Amino acid sequence: MSEQSRRPRKPAKPYRRPQKDPVRILAFEALRAVDERDAYANLVLPPLLRKAREKGDFDGRDAALATELVYGTLRRQGTYDAVIAACVDRPLREVDPPVLDVLSLGAHQLLGTRIPTHAAVSASVELARVVLGDGRAKFVNAVLRKVAQNDLDGWLEKVAPPYDEDPEDHLAVVHSHPRWVVSALWDSLGGGRAGIEDLLEADNERPEVTLVARPGRATAEELLREEAAVPGRWSPYAVRLAEGGEPGAVEAVREGRAGVQDEGSQLVALALANAPVEGSDTKWLDGCAGPGGKAALLAALAAERGATLLASEKQPHRAGLVAKALAGNLGPYQVIAADGTRPPWRPGTFDRVLMDVPCTGLGALRRRPEARWRRRPEDLENFAPLQRALLRTALDSVRVGGIVGYATCSPHLAETRAVVADVLKQRRETELVDARPLLPGVPMLGDGPDVQLWPHLHGTDAMYLALIRRTG
Repeated sequence: MSEQSRRPRKPAKPYRRPQKDPVRILAFEALRAVDERDAYANLVLPPLLRKAREKGDFDGRDAALATELVYGTLRRQGTYDAVIAACVDRPLREVDPPVLDVLSLGAHQLLGTRIPTHAAVSASVELARVVLGDGRAKFVNAVLRKVAQNDLDGWLEKVAPPYDEDPEDHLAVVHSHPRWVVSALWDSLGGGRAGIEDLLEADNERPEVTLVARPGRATAEELLREEAAVPGRWSPYAVRLAEGGEPGAVEAVREGRAGVQDEGSQLVALALANAPVEGSDTKWLDGCAGPGGKAALLAALAAERGATLLASEKQPHRAGLVAKALAGNLGPYQVIAADGTRPPWRPGTFDRVLMDVPCTGLGALRRRPEARWRRRPEDLENFAPLQRALLRTALDSVRVGGIVGYATCSPHLAETRAVVADVLKQRRETELVDARPLLPGVPMLGDGPDVQLWPHLHGTDAMYLALIRRTG
């Protein structure tokens, strides 16, 4: 018998069950819902967090970490994909999506948080063992150990092309936006490198929660009595909640007297409401009212002046959301489900018309970071006919001397100035009204007469507004 055969064998290590981490399991479930169902994280995450709290699995710190893991991973998905691609021996499209989600969560912990390297890798491997199995957990372990060899700046030097050779691709990798979105935003913004980098960075920052006090029903002063509340920047009805502020804990929000609404959306509604009109001012229309934020503010403003708002929304379930937002308004209003391109009302009926048209949503990437990966350039072609048709309806619906507000939550020129220019070319009985004086105190509004807001300049979503008066 050989010496080697006489040596006692080491006993096999007993199998260790993977440790379940509720925070990372929840983050993984949210990412899978976003990927599999085309869900939005801002709709998926709250019920998951609420369920975890009810089960006693989470406290406030756990909820904050889960939220950071989900949103941080989605915002930096493009950058992390480039890093992970450099650490695997196959194209990313050949990596199973659930495995890629675990790798992305791990990459964010390693490159985008202060979680220690060992903890980030071990927690990700344990997550992989729970949700993927031991075999694929070994693959996750090997890849993340490679990721951990550099910090984010070191990886960007390796995976991003030099700015001088390909500026748009460099910015796309560094700031985690699709190249075509970088190009479109740069065209809309104009200027040099500093401005576009500031904008892309702002898109990757966590936005504040902003409330709106609905006139006649709540005041900004009332909302400012809430803990962690600070005044809005531009809107007299806006109040911002510091990080961690919970809108559902605010009494006025629960009662519908206040709502959650970005300050850019408030400014659009206020500008339309304050634009000068000739003659009567009693009938207002919100022609694309869902889900109801702007309609609720307009209805409250109309009520103060003795005017009536008609809120129209094509999709019945969204019309239901509008009705809920307007419930309790102090003045008369009506909510209907109707196609804005084939309206049931007579032409020339309204004094003021808001048409906040469906669009790519590129102005709200801070709130819906996953949208940047879903949108395609061809989406612009799909929206273009609808946007033009809705603006034509708005111009038909307003009386002579009345005002139309054309708005989008996208700064893309194909959805903003191109639409307005094309439609007004055929409508000589109209004139553009300078919207800038109707946003008092707001700086850097450009040459006018239309207005484009920006996250990095104004702290708002990138809302666009053109005001048009019908002259004949």
